[in-house]
Amino acid sequence: MSKRLLAIGDTHGCYKQLYILMTGVINLTMNDKIVLLGDYIDRGAESKAVIDMIMELKSKRYDIVPLKGNHEDMMINAPNSALDNYNWILNGGDETLKSFGVRYVNDIEKKYMEFISGLYPYHIVDNYIFVHAGFNDDIENPFEDEYSMLWERRYEYYSPVFKDKIIIHGHRPHPLSELKEQVKHSSRVINIDTGCVYGKDRGLGDLTAIDLHSMKLYSVSC
Repeated sequence: MSKRLLAIGDTHGCYKQLYILMTGVINLTMNDKIVLLGDYIDRGAESKAVIDMIMELKSKRYDIVPLKGNHEDMMINAPNSALDNYNWILNGGDETLKSFGVRYVNDIEKKYMEFISGLYPYHIVDNYIFVHAGFNDDIENPFEDEYSMLWERRYEYYSPVFKDKIIIHGHRPHPLSELKEQVKHSSRVINIDTGCVYGKDRGLGDLTAIDLHSMKLYSVSC
């Protein structure tokens, strides 16, 4: 079986859908490489289960690369100040705490905080650049601006750094129908966040993966 290069968008605690997507739709194998684009936690009810699944796949030596999203960044910064903690809770951190069965972020088991703290903001495979959100296109080296990689919302990039590259990102939920149009028209910037945690509001409510070698989409309705 040929090696697939897969990516999955924002999961936000939707463990059941991630499990079905991985095991029943994609049928992930040890032969595949898969990049997860961040935002595994918050808003949905099963953030801990999502993290546990990712950690288990890594421990079993699957070729899996989980990237950091802005929600992971908010979580690891939450202990820094009351304001940081409030900002995280306001953005769905309360659901993450519930999934861990604790009231405060400092009560989350150390191994989870260490795992999340160790996530990288981007990953490059051949001519594909994987990132949670996007890049600062206005500086010489966009890979030096981690904040933009977690929060940016650009639709196009003009820096010579991205010449002949395809950027795969999440962060900005949009309908699966729009993603299909991006793939159909060979877009150089592909957003695979189809808003699983938001249900069918605004045409959202899917968890989606893409195989970059075949440009095939896989999705599970949430």
